[in-house]
Amino acid sequence: MAARRPPAAAPHQAGDDAAAPWLLPLMLLLAPALGVPGELMLQDTLKSAIVSLFTLAATFVFLLAQRRRQEPPRWHHVLWLPMLLMAYAQGSMAWSHTYLAGVEAVRWFVFYVIAWLALNTFHRQGLPLLAGCVHLGAVIASLWAALQFWTDFGLFPQGPAPASTFVNRNFFAEFAACTLPFGGLLLLRARRPAVIAVLAASVGFVLVAILMTGTRGALLAVGVLLLVLPGVAWRCRRELALPGWSRRVRAMAVAVLAGTVLALGAIPSGNPRIVEEGHGASALARGLQRARAIGPADHSLGIRMVMWRATLRAIADRPLAGMGAGAWESEIPRYQEEGAQLETDYYVHNEFLQLVAEYGVIGWLFLLLLAAYLLLAAWRTWSEQGTEADAERPWRAVFLCSLLALMVVSNIGFPWRLAATGALFAACLGGLAASDARLGWHRLARPLPWSPRVGQAALAASAACLALAAFITQRAAEAEYKLVGAVQMALEITASGRPDDPRFSEAKEAMLQLVREGIAINPHYRKITPMVADELARWGDWARATWIWESVLQSRPHVVAILGNAARGHDAMGNREQSLAYLARARALQPRGASVRALEVLLLARQGDEAAAMQRAREAMAEGIADQELVNTYFILAWRARDYPLAEQLLRERMRRWPETHARGLVQLGTLDEERRQAR
Repeated sequence: MAARRPPAAAPHQAGDDAAAPWLLPLMLLLAPALGVPGELMLQDTLKSAIVSLFTLAATFVFLLAQRRRQEPPRWHHVLWLPMLLMAYAQGSMAWSHTYLAGVEAVRWFVFYVIAWLALNTFHRQGLPLLAGCVHLGAVIASLWAALQFWTDFGLFPQGPAPASTFVNRNFFAEFAACTLPFGGLLLLRARRPAVIAVLAASVGFVLVAILMTGTRGALLAVGVLLLVLPGVAWRCRRELALPGWSRRVRAMAVAVLAGTVLALGAIPSGNPRIVEEGHGASALARGLQRARAIGPADHSLGIRMVMWRATLRAIADRPLAGMGAGAWESEIPRYQEEGAQLETDYYVHNEFLQLVAEYGVIGWLFLLLLAAYLLLAAWRTWSEQGTEADAERPWRAVFLCSLLALMVVSNIGFPWRLAATGALFAACLGGLAASDARLGWHRLARPLPWSPRVGQAALAASAACLALAAFITQRAAEAEYKLVGAVQMALEITASGRPDDPRFSEAKEAMLQLVREGIAINPHYRKITPMVADELARWGDWARATWIWESVLQSRPHVVAILGNAARGHDAMGNREQSLAYLARARALQPRGASVRALEVLLLARQGDEAAAMQRAREAMAEGIADQELVNTYFILAWRARDYPLAEQLLRERMRRWPETHARGLVQLGTLDEERRQAR
């Protein structure tokens, strides 16, 4: 056990730097509460901007006030953990995906700064403010989610509702689950009956919002917290107001909390999309039904298993160095199951697997050291005796319980990569470190070597980082505005049903200009940019579509579907060599992929070698490899070769497997029969 000595440095008081202790809690309130009321900026871009700008502003204010202090800032050895990952990410920029590794380096830098600021500004008397901000942020986010569940509230564009301001309901639910310990502690510390009632209702409201999402990871985290929190409350009872509550107040608190969950949880959804999902029309029904659905046969769990198996193959292939920081989404197509055409998703949905896959041995080291520190912190929190230990225990327990919930949801999600949840992770880790320092654990927490010159350099660096963060935020917002705007214009033109109409000429040029400018700012938007190319291909504008696909391939070179699209584009333009080169790349990744075989057959046919094309199609069908395009191409080839029995067989097979082609197939059957009669 580490030696106990006097605190590493005198705790900073709120009056020493009045603004800095407010900025981090305010950031943890605003990040979940605020969202973008439009599609021209991604929701997590706004949240990342809030987290980064508030963190760096708090750093600047803290360092500015530090010049007036005698005691140096604190350091804690747990801060080596994010620094270790940040250093690896910077190194992997040289040999892995430069852009994605750079993003990871910035992410872990911001994480480190939040934890360091928490270490130096989270004094005990300010922790109720922190808990209040975290809880209020969760309550406001839950209000948005409830409105989306009950009324189809559409202020914030999102995927499946209710996602609050998080674009994805899983993201919101995972964050909300991690905030429950903060609301719970505020409730158990409250003394006035009116405050107790308000807090009981607000905690119950957050629980209802989590039930509305039906997110299994968050529901599991809530279940774990319900098992742990009673024991925590008993151990911390001397520092809580709970033992002093009268029976009437206790009954009132339980009634308000349970009544809020039961009453609000029974209100049926007014959102038709949620009702159509068939997972329960009320929050309680939805939560219970989704919880019962957890099992090996669950569809979403099955999708995650596909990604986890691919990730395990990547870990086995690169056990030491990993794929490179952030490179999972770029490299994982090389490890996907046979026949996969697209990435299953852009993240593993398991933070631990993704960390090991990307960081290799460094990832293992991070996880082992983090687990060791948290287990040690939990043991000390439970076992330490004394006045100071008793005063620290409830707050340490809150940080640990929040991190416990985070670790649960991290097994089936990616909350570390989301701005609000990642910031809460760093704040909890820094809060534990600050408590270690106050308790005098000298082997873990100690003063930093400091001087006026070091302080001036740090202040200048923080100002430069703040300016750089503002610039990056502006450029990210501009890139998303241009690319999303281009996608919207492309979809509107396609929806008209007449994309070749001359009246769209100016709109097309404006759309293409937006795409060029957006790609020039950031050519790495894998999810957005290809959508414009897909619409251009539908219009027959293969040259511009292919240019966009190739820009995406420069960032994501292993996506089979985009390689196939580029091959088709070059084939349509008569560029045979480029088309075959892209086909070869796709075939190297997925030799048994149905779309790859279909593309090979199509290119052989267009080059005039229809006999070879039919042979390759025949081989693919014999191996059970076929998609609609391959069957249709094989049918056309058989028709041209006047092999009418085979053509009819393939046509009926296409109609059976893809019913949407049935009407067209009947017409083609009639034409086929007519030609057969004439041939006789």
